[in-house]
Amino acid sequence: MLLRDARGDRSIVDVAAAAGMSAETLRKIETGRIPTPAFFTIAALADVLGVSLDHLALRLTPAIPA
Repeated sequence: MLLRDARGDRSIVDVAAAAGMSAETLRKIETGRIPTPAFFTIAALADVLGVSLDHLALRLTPAIPA
C-alpha cells in the first residue's frame, strides 16, 4: 500500500516505465503478488516516487519482539 500511496495520481504505466519495469510487474508488487521484490526493483521505484529507502525500511520492517 505504501508504494501505491506514493504513486498518487501517476499512472501505473508511467511509474513502471520510469523505474524500468513493466506495468504488470508494478501491479503485482502493489497487490502483493510479488511479496518480496528484488532490492534494486524497490530502489528504482523509491527513486522514481521520491521515497527514501530509509523510510521504506522503517515502514516495512516488522517490529522485533523484546
